[in-house]
Amino acid sequence: MTVLLWVLAVLAVPTVLFGLWMAWVFLKEFFSPATDADAGRSAAEALGLLPAERQNVTLAGPLPPGHEPALAAVRGGDWKAAAKLMHDAGRDWERRSFTAYLLGEIAAKEDDWLLAWESDRPDDPDAAVVRARSTVVLAWDLRGGKKAEYTTGEQFGGFHRMLERSRAEIGRAAALGPDDPTPYVTEIWVALGLGYPHSAMDRLWAEITARAPHHYEAHFSALQYWCAKWRGSQELAAEFAERAASGAPLGSLLTAFPLIAHFEHDTSDDSGVDRTPRMIGRVDAGLADAAAADPRHPRLPELRHLLAYYLALQDRDDAALEQFRLVDGYVNALPWRYAGDGEAMAAFYCRIRNASARAVAAGAATD
Repeated sequence: MTVLLWVLAVLAVPTVLFGLWMAWVFLKEFFSPATDADAGRSAAEALGLLPAERQNVTLAGPLPPGHEPALAAVRGGDWKAAAKLMHDAGRDWERRSFTAYLLGEIAAKEDDWLLAWESDRPDDPDAAVVRARSTVVLAWDLRGGKKAEYTTGEQFGGFHRMLERSRAEIGRAAALGPDDPTPYVTEIWVALGLGYPHSAMDRLWAEITARAPHHYEAHFSALQYWCAKWRGSQELAAEFAERAASGAPLGSLLTAFPLIAHFEHDTSDDSGVDRTPRMIGRVDAGLADAAAADPRHPRLPELRHLLAYYLALQDRDDAALEQFRLVDGYVNALPWRYAGDGEAMAAFYCRIRNASARAVAAGAATD
């Protein structure tokens, strides 16, 4: 019997060893993502990059100098701080529309300070354009950010009524500031929400380009209108984006739009569509555009976020990390914005960023 047991034990050894090997393979596969994630976090931390919980989820990048204390004063009821911000923007149309939007967001929640401004200066074009923007912001707040099938009839009713009301406010702002493209940029979101026909959108676009032919926010807003999810199609969005980028001077940031049009319509799970020679060329054009841009351009961080994302997908991790360094701490931009709420945005951003940091660290270790 003892001999038989020894024989059986010897025969069982290969089976046990095979089982142990299979268990090791399983555990390695099961835990390797966590190991990679830990390595990515460590690599990012070593570079001084911020963890997800320290990312600002309301902005794409830092506010221009002086904006933060001024906006805090406005929230406290000081309309003169708002008036100064708008006055200081002058005829820098990009900065003006950016500032008007920030103030419009505040007024959509509490507008006592704006009412006081309008009372003190009833025909101030700056106050009028902020009022127009706040009315449109409020309309979209009433609608909510969910898809149509998850939006109630009551939400749509308030949304449409407020957009209709905003048209009078936009018209008044345009009359008080005839050279200013900002009221017309604001109206694009009315066109999108109310479903302006393409001919009406074309007329609106002509008003904008007559005043500011390479306006970033105007192009971003119009591209949303031309996307398939709103009033256009993938083909119309792509044509609009390519036309904008090809006719724009270096430094205008309009090279962002072919990337955005691609992102908006990309339903593939295959990252190969992001690595084609055409996409690599688009990213290279964006890098040149960002390098030539005024560092104070309020929309520059938005392009940098897109570049970081696509560079990472193209395994150009050193270049991706350079862009990530320039925007780190802020995540409210494409593509992260579409991930969900603030926590989801920050998690998505950090996952892609940390993967690039890990790849760069691994490459340095092998040199």
